[in-house]
Amino acid sequence: MGTLKILHLLGVVIWVGGMFFAYMVLRPVVYQLLPSPQMLKFWQAIFASFFHWVWLSITVILASGLHMISQMGGFGRLPFNVYLMFAIGSMMMLIFIYVFFTAYRKLKRYVAAEEWELAGISLIQIRVLIGLNLILGFVTIAIAVLDA
Repeated sequence: MGTLKILHLLGVVIWVGGMFFAYMVLRPVVYQLLPSPQMLKFWQAIFASFFHWVWLSITVILASGLHMISQMGGFGRLPFNVYLMFAIGSMMMLIFIYVFFTAYRKLKRYVAAEEWELAGISLIQIRVLIGLNLILGFVTIAIAVLDA
């Protein structure tokens, strides 16, 4: 179970840490230094790279988490904190799926068409949802650490 926990934690670190870096460090600098069309192209490229890592992280988190749950006797025998982490993690995954398949696709389409205002609206939607996921990620980490 130790290897599974390490893989699980690495997936969380990559996903939540990446969101923190993008939201708290990269975003303010990009908004300050790049004019709108370049900024929108920049974010499209950043997301293209980062979202590959998020998909990998989700796969690792979900596979390792479900395997650890099965080793604990299945869903009927879990401590409350594990149910909570699973529920919040599932919400985070659903939010990401929406971001990837809806908001990010719109951003790519609008950037390609040079519809900067609509691309900006899509970017704001992505930013808000990533902010929400970041908070949910912090809560999940706190649950894991405080109940360990």
